[in-house]
Amino acid sequence: MAHKLFSYSAFLFLLGLYLFPIVSPFPSAYNQQLDYRFYDRSCPSLSNMVKYGVWSAYKNDTRIAASLLRLHFHDCFVNGCDASILLDDTEDFKGEKNAPPNRNSARGYEVIDNIKADVERFCPSTVSCADILTLAAREAVVLAGGPMWPVLLGRRDGITASQQAANEQLPSPIEPLQNITAKFTSKGLDLKDVVVLSGAHTIGFAQCFTFKRRLFNFQGSGKPDPTLDASALSTLQSMCPSIDSSNTNLAPLDSSSSNRFDNMYYTNLVNNIGLLESDEALMRDPKTAAMVNSYSTNSFLFWNDFPTSMAKLGTLGVLTGNNGQIRNKCGSVNL
Repeated sequence: MAHKLFSYSAFLFLLGLYLFPIVSPFPSAYNQQLDYRFYDRSCPSLSNMVKYGVWSAYKNDTRIAASLLRLHFHDCFVNGCDASILLDDTEDFKGEKNAPPNRNSARGYEVIDNIKADVERFCPSTVSCADILTLAAREAVVLAGGPMWPVLLGRRDGITASQQAANEQLPSPIEPLQNITAKFTSKGLDLKDVVVLSGAHTIGFAQCFTFKRRLFNFQGSGKPDPTLDASALSTLQSMCPSIDSSNTNLAPLDSSSSNRFDNMYYTNLVNNIGLLESDEALMRDPKTAAMVNSYSTNSFLFWNDFPTSMAKLGTLGVLTGNNGQIRNKCGSVNL
């Protein structure tokens, strides 16, 4: 069925590539072994299969767009974009799935597994889970109304994962901006990427425990965060009362348009209604505050810069050539 659905589209896509070769606005120097057309011959319908898989999930759960984007970020930020976040724990190691930043929080594994199963049916042992996750993150942004960008392909999958690495390397929503920036620069990203990729918080939700101390006991003061807008504070306190049972309640990261990818995240920060401490911290540094103000007033600028930062993120620590493997199932390494 899937082959019939996609064969004609794949034909048109390949014809288009022949007549109008892709010219990418992004530097190819990110990784010389990756290629925009890596699967053109070995799996020409890949893009359509990923697009359909993400759309199928999105039509039933719009939240999945933010979840897939976050899953990709959490994968790439821990020892590179190698799909290690998808590996299940084994007797030999404790992986990233159950690290505190991901446990009962990271979502979308089943979407990637379903897409991988379809891809294996038509292109066996050819496409990595890392490439599928990277493409799925792009499609999720597009479905939520965000920008499109070309994706370099040819990643291979890692053969191990580290819970400790996830705990140490992933930024925390309560970390100071200086610490978060240090984690970004250690990966080859910069301060601009911190601000731009934080803009992914224009979609999705956060659990109350990630920001509750702003509402009741900010930095041990016994009072709310004074920078938080009074009306927003009241709304959030009603959503996340000061009781343990509310810790897993959800609040939108962007109260203005939680399901639409736009630049309202930055406008919220300017108006003191950002949700996470790590978000609001961007307004307390002159350099990042200037960027936030620019993005809040110029959606085109954000639309232009977000794909560039995502392209950089997607090439962090990739495995290519004979390194790693092409997993048959994303949750386990090949025997």
